[in-house]
Amino acid sequence: MTQKIIPVIMAGGKGTRLWPLSRSSAPKQFIQVVDETSLFQQTLARVADPAVYEPPVVITNQDFRFNVAEQARESGVILSAILLEPVARNTAAAIAAAAFYLRSRFGQESILQLLASDHQIDAGCDWLKAIETARQTANSGKIVTFGIKPTEPATGYGYIEQGDALPTGANKVKKFVEKPPLAAAEEMLADGNFFWNSGIFMSRSDQLLSELKAYAPAVYGAADNAVTKAAIDLDFVRLDAESFQASPDISIDYAVMEKTENAAVVASSFAWSDLGSWDAVWKLANKDDRGNVVIGNATVIKTENSLVLSRASHLAVQGLKDVAVIASEDAVYVGRLDQAQEVGKLVKHLSAAAATANLTETHPTCYRPWGGYTSILNGDRFQVKRLFVLPGKKLSLQKHFHRSEHWICVKGTAEVTVGDTTTIVRENESVYIPQGDLHRLYNPGKITLEMIEVQTGSYLGEDDIVRFSDEFGRE
Repeated sequence: MTQKIIPVIMAGGKGTRLWPLSRSSAPKQFIQVVDETSLFQQTLARVADPAVYEPPVVITNQDFRFNVAEQARESGVILSAILLEPVARNTAAAIAAAAFYLRSRFGQESILQLLASDHQIDAGCDWLKAIETARQTANSGKIVTFGIKPTEPATGYGYIEQGDALPTGANKVKKFVEKPPLAAAEEMLADGNFFWNSGIFMSRSDQLLSELKAYAPAVYGAADNAVTKAAIDLDFVRLDAESFQASPDISIDYAVMEKTENAAVVASSFAWSDLGSWDAVWKLANKDDRGNVVIGNATVIKTENSLVLSRASHLAVQGLKDVAVIASEDAVYVGRLDQAQEVGKLVKHLSAAAATANLTETHPTCYRPWGGYTSILNGDRFQVKRLFVLPGKKLSLQKHFHRSEHWICVKGTAEVTVGDTTTIVRENESVYIPQGDLHRLYNPGKITLEMIEVQTGSYLGEDDIVRFSDEFGRE
C-alpha cells in the first residue's frame, strides 16, 4: 500500500490584502471570495481523497480556532488535530511544531505536506501527478517545494530556479529569488527555468526536523518544547505559550530552504494563485464579454476589465475601466486594479485612525464555539444582531450590567432561560431579557437556530458580560 500523506494546513495568517472583505479577525482564508465556500474549505476539499491523504492537521492562531472547527464541520471533514499558536512566529515555528506533533503521532517517516489555507488551486490530474512525484522525492530524503510554471512576469511572487534532474522526476533547487522587479521577472519568464514559489512543501517528518535542527536550532528547540508541554483544550491542542514565544520570527524559506542542500522542486503546471490582491481575483474569475468580473449584488454599464463585488448593498457601476469596486457589509473599496497591491498601505492608514480602525479589525460576522453572530445595525443606545446557534449547543449562563435584550426566533426552536424560568421559543415568537437578569440560550433541535437580537442600553460592548457557567471553559 502506498504511504498516505498527512496534510498540514497553515491557517493562522491575519492578512488584510483583500480588504474590505478580509479583516484581521476574519482573514481571507475564512471568507468567501469567488466561490460559495471559503478558501480554507476549498483547501480541505483538495486533500480529502482517503486513498492519498490522512485526515488533515490544521495549525492556526488561537483566535481562529472556532472558525477552523466550524468550517471543517460544515464541510463534513474530520480533522486529525487543530494546533493553536499562542502568538504569531511566522512559518518556520508553525511548521516545526507540526512536524514534532506528526512525528509523535504518525512516526518518524510520516510524510507531511504543508499547504497554505488561502490559495486557489486546480486540484485536477496535474495536481495529483505533482503530488506523487513529490511523495517519491520526499521519501528519498529531500525537502520538496512545488514550483508553478509562470504564465506572466509577476512581481508579487518569489521564484525558484531548478537545477539538476533527480531520478524521481523532480529537480534540485539551484537558487531562490526574492520578489523581483519587472525587468528581472521578464528575464526569468523568458529563461524557462524559473518557477513561482508556491509555498507548498512536502517532506518526511524526520528529515524536516533534522534540517531545522541543523539550520534553525532555536526554532527547533522552541517548537519541541511547545509540543512537549502542549495542553488539550476541548478539540484543540494548545502549544505551550512560553516555549513557542521563544522561537525566532522567521519563515521556513529563510530558516531552512535557502540553506539546505536537500531542497528539491517539482515543476508543476496546475493552475495556482495565492489570491493576494484584488487584481489576482480578477485574473482568476470568469469574465463577461467586456472583461468584467461581477459577483453578488451588482450591475455594470459601459464598464470594462473591472472587478465589481458586493456582499451587501446593490452596486451600480457605470463608465469605468480597470477598477476594483468591493462592498462588504460596512465598507466599500474603490481603486485601480493595477494598484491593488497597495491595499495593504491603505489598510494601515485606516487602522491608524481611531474613527476607522475598527473597519480593519472586526468583521460583521464573528464565530463562537456555539455558532456566532452577524452585526446588522448599530445606533445610539441600540444594536441589532443575527445569532446562529448550532444544534445541541448553548451559550454561557450570563448577565449584562448595561443592556437588556429582545430575542426573536426566526428559524428553529430555542430553549431560553431567564432567571429561574425556562421557556421554549418557536419561530415568530420572542422573549425579553431584562438588564441584569441571568439568562442562557440553548438549541435543543436538529437544525441551526437563528435568532434576531435587539440590544438596548447605555453600553453595548462585548465586554459587558459576566459568565457564571460555560461549557467551553470561558471566563
